[in-house]
Amino acid sequence: MESRDREEETYRIIGICMEVHRNLGPGLLEVIYKDALELELKENKIPFEREKEFLIEYKGNILKHKFYADFLINQDLIIEIKSVKEFSNEHIAQVLNYMKLSKSELGLLINFQTKSLQYKRYIL
Repeated sequence: MESRDREEETYRIIGICMEVHRNLGPGLLEVIYKDALELELKENKIPFEREKEFLIEYKGNILKHKFYADFLINQDLIIEIKSVKEFSNEHIAQVLNYMKLSKSELGLLINFQTKSLQYKRYIL
């Protein structure tokens, strides 16, 4: 996907998250926002996988621990959903790790807990 298309896709996803936030407001559990986002993605015909499982390979061996990205959009955009007071270094590290292990160049960290939707976009 070309750079301009990726940027448009990212902003479209952010807009959909804003729609979820506008309708539900802050203060709910993370899983509620994930459920609503899943409905919006389906409605907008955006290909995605929820709770996408990734295996970690090390020297030809699959490690016993896996990770699960909240959403994988179009096979190349990792989305991590939070409902927290503010982002922490651990949240940022989580998204960056998921991006690296999934070989995804794009990641979004979305926080629904704040008065206005908070998001950060990461590019590797």
